[in-house]
Amino acid sequence: MAGRIRDEDIALVREKSPIDEIIGEHVQLRNAGGGNLKGICPFHDEKSPSLSVTPSRGLYHCFGCQAGGDVIRFVQDIEHIDFSEAIERLAARANIQLRYAEGGPAPSRTHGQRARLIEANAEAAKFYQEQLGSAEAEPAREFLRARGFDSIVAARFGCGFAPSGWDSLTRHLLARKFTPQELELAGLSRTSSAGRPIDRFHRRLLWPIRDVSGEVVGFGARRLFDDDRVEAKYLNTPETPLYKKSQLLYGVDMAKKDIARKHQAVVVEGYTDVMACHLSGVTTAVATCGTAFGTEHVSVLRRLLMDSDAFTGEVIFTFDGDSAGMKAAERAFGDDQKFMAQTFVAIEATGMDPCELRMKSGDTAVLDLVARRIPLVEFVLRATTGRFDLDTAEGQTAALDRSIPLVARIKDHSLRDEYARRLAGLVGYDDPMRVVTRVRGMVRSDDKRAVAEVKAPVPTVERVRVDEAVVLVEREALKVALQLPAVAGPEFDALAPEAFLVEAHRQVCAAIAAAGGTGAGVSGPAWTELISSHLADDRVRSGVHALTVEPLRSGTDAQERYAGAVLARMHEVVTGRQVAALKSKLQRINPQEQQDEHARLFGELIALESYRRGLRERAIGGV
Repeated sequence: MAGRIRDEDIALVREKSPIDEIIGEHVQLRNAGGGNLKGICPFHDEKSPSLSVTPSRGLYHCFGCQAGGDVIRFVQDIEHIDFSEAIERLAARANIQLRYAEGGPAPSRTHGQRARLIEANAEAAKFYQEQLGSAEAEPAREFLRARGFDSIVAARFGCGFAPSGWDSLTRHLLARKFTPQELELAGLSRTSSAGRPIDRFHRRLLWPIRDVSGEVVGFGARRLFDDDRVEAKYLNTPETPLYKKSQLLYGVDMAKKDIARKHQAVVVEGYTDVMACHLSGVTTAVATCGTAFGTEHVSVLRRLLMDSDAFTGEVIFTFDGDSAGMKAAERAFGDDQKFMAQTFVAIEATGMDPCELRMKSGDTAVLDLVARRIPLVEFVLRATTGRFDLDTAEGQTAALDRSIPLVARIKDHSLRDEYARRLAGLVGYDDPMRVVTRVRGMVRSDDKRAVAEVKAPVPTVERVRVDEAVVLVEREALKVALQLPAVAGPEFDALAPEAFLVEAHRQVCAAIAAAGGTGAGVSGPAWTELISSHLADDRVRSGVHALTVEPLRSGTDAQERYAGAVLARMHEVVTGRQVAALKSKLQRINPQEQQDEHARLFGELIALESYRRGLRERAIGGV
């Protein structure tokens, strides 16, 4: 067996392995001045960069977890391999032929379990890729062709085919001196019921899955034949020393440089979506491998984006437009709190995924899909409020109760207030500052579970507070109706009791209507008594007498002009609520899917806004 690697070869490996390039394959590095680089440490969870790299000295150090050393130590720690394996891996990267102390050349990959498993997977990828050209693989080639991927594209992404033989790959790798134990440990073979090693994948289209450094660590396999005994559409390599699905992103080896350069990562749902995106020019696309996007995937992207308070980027999720896609978006919203990056959602109106979209409408449509992204927070709020009937007070209240905890979880303080205001608009709530106040109160709350638990509505025991300016307008409008009924006339009578937000004011308005309205031809004390006779609450009756004798705010010389301005202002307040409700409906409607309805509501909005402007001009001189 070969002995220790020669010292001069170790020194050569260090010299030919620039530490900034090696670490840069795992972490986005940025200039820190003084010849140093900095980045997010891959050895512990952090949001601000504490990893320092000094290329001139070939060293790195993390001021957070104290990890540090030279390029060999970094490879050892990041890949969980021993010293000799790290040197072998770096030597292979730099095309250096290692020599051992006894004098002979290093055997090819005989040192270290991990190196053997990597070589086995690489050999399997070559084998599967060659099999894609066989007659038996025609269904696999047709599957790719039907999605716009020719043989050149298939080769670019390393697509392959697992033949029907029970042990075709296993025999091929055994002939290359791999052991059955190594093949099973790599997830390439499994033991049959007869006790012999057989292939894990049969008659399936395969995609090689690579880690950040570009090594093949596993495979994703797609069902092609109806008589396939395994019904699952997709199979993946099982968990192995190399294949950790919670840490892997398909396509990350191809996308990592552009992710760092563009400060953007696009997360799609499938292998063909990654292919379609890259071919369309979205070269930052990656996908999970047989599992949901989770915390460890966040860490991978954060390192590539160098996500921190100082350096931000975009993470764009694409989901199918079905209910499962909505749930995926809501899960991603929870993960978003672990990002410092801005997080967005891109969903095609008809629910097509990027691969389907490229087939139907070409590369430009995929680029447009990503360009039309909306903030993830906005998407989740729309989806959440859309479950309620926002045309009713009960629906608005329930939507706010469900959505306010979501807004309270937004990490950016300024964005949190802005989304609180947007939430008020989405539900048609005419007091956005009230929503902002509730969100701020929840953030300050010591009950962390109330913020973290999305599904638990927040109970509200307080009465709805009416803006003081609105209270004043309502009060003045009632004074006009009580003191100058002939002047108030039909303009007041057009106001429904529901136009008044204060309960006592609403009762007085209803009593005026029950008394025959301001056009009843009654005035003075008789008018006051007639209205009071329709009120059951003594306190409200007392309030009517107070409003009757309380002077109007205009003085005696301009009462009629003032009365007209007050009533115009009251109608403007009511129209403002109608405008808010229409805007809320428009925000919830997709203009591409419901063009006619969107156009109708938009026309109503324009008319209401015009009417409101006229009322505002008439209200000058009022309250």
